[in-house]
Amino acid sequence: MTYFHTIWGPPTEDEFAAGRTAAQKAAALGAPSARERDYIAGIAAYYQGDAVAHPARVVAYEKAMAGVHERNPDDHEAAIFHALAILGVAYNSPPDKTYARQKEAAKILNGLLAVEPDHPGIAHYMIHSFDYPELAELALPAARAYAKIAPSAPHALHMPSHIFTRLGMWKESIESNLASARTAQTWAARTHAGATAFDALHAMDYLEYAYLQTGQDAKARELVDNVAKVTSLDVPQFAAGYALAAVPARHALERRAWKEASALTAQPTFPWEKYPYAKAIVHFARAVGGARAGDLETARQDLTTLTGIQASLQGQKGFDWATQVEIQRRAAAAWLARAEKKDAEALTLMRSAADLEDSTDKHPVTPGSILPAREQLADLLAELGQPAAALAEYETSLRSAPGRLNSYDGAARAAERAGKKREAKVFHERLVALCGGSVPARARSAMTAAQER
Repeated sequence: MTYFHTIWGPPTEDEFAAGRTAAQKAAALGAPSARERDYIAGIAAYYQGDAVAHPARVVAYEKAMAGVHERNPDDHEAAIFHALAILGVAYNSPPDKTYARQKEAAKILNGLLAVEPDHPGIAHYMIHSFDYPELAELALPAARAYAKIAPSAPHALHMPSHIFTRLGMWKESIESNLASARTAQTWAARTHAGATAFDALHAMDYLEYAYLQTGQDAKARELVDNVAKVTSLDVPQFAAGYALAAVPARHALERRAWKEASALTAQPTFPWEKYPYAKAIVHFARAVGGARAGDLETARQDLTTLTGIQASLQGQKGFDWATQVEIQRRAAAAWLARAEKKDAEALTLMRSAADLEDSTDKHPVTPGSILPAREQLADLLAELGQPAAALAEYETSLRSAPGRLNSYDGAARAAERAGKKREAKVFHERLVALCGGSVPARARSAMTAAQER
């Protein structure tokens, strides 16, 4: 089972071969109880057949675990693994905004919560079940409990921040991920001397996001510097690569440091060829930065690279990274069109990026888009002298990405320019509260009118 992580991406060829061998060996050895034989048959279902795509294997595994659950109704572990298998099917299926499978998994887990309130799997998978803007509030009790259940596990300390991020609870997210990163590095120091723990990098991505939303730019800069010093990893896997790309990209783009964004480079020792969708973040940042800084040659080159990555991901099994990269491609193309004074084309491209992003769900590894497409649409509308339309888009973006500094800042500016003084005051006050009264320089110009009233 450890070679097949139900809600991650598909295993590599080596992982699949090792998992299949282990499953076959377990079946050949036999097991003394029907329950054990059920579990062995359950995992074997994933590895059956040769020319079978990963999503179909996940469905086969879920069906097998449903049978294990049904035949062992008093076995809580069977129920919990079945719930996880249902989530696996959800993650490997087209987006369903009713979240039917997630709710089905949560129903199973909720049925066990009163009996086993300290079971780490229940809290963990409950968080994954509700890791969506519309559902996140339902997982808040599980999020608050999980770190206490397993206080020495880096991932358990981190997981609550999935929900805290969805709800814009930045203080709690920061506390969660500081603890996770510390614990992960302590573990790595014992097991992989000199290496950076992938769990620590994963926590740093969430920390970077939270620091930037609360205007703690100096602390966010420290994280970027620490990430730049990474030379080796305990496990060079996807979450690590995503963080290596995302942390500096977020730092530059959120601060609107366009030249900095246009000059970003990928960390030189990471195996990016395995995770092109993670490296796409670097090219997205460079393309947007180039377009916004007037370096159109860089913007065009990196947009071409993004287009190539997106094409290579078409038809890929598992999570739909092709669509995620397409959202980035359209947004970057919109800013390039804006730089080329093709404003109508820019608006069409950016609106299509926002609509496409609204139709999808984020991958569970990330705290959120590098830049929400609808927030970028609002920025573009504001630049084009349409403040009322921009305000409406900022408000829409905040419903799915709450507590974002740039959305509050942009909404305050747009409302002011649209003559909506009450709304402007509300967003100014939210911005001040978000930053604990210390608004960073990048947003201070929006505060002038509020402070003078």
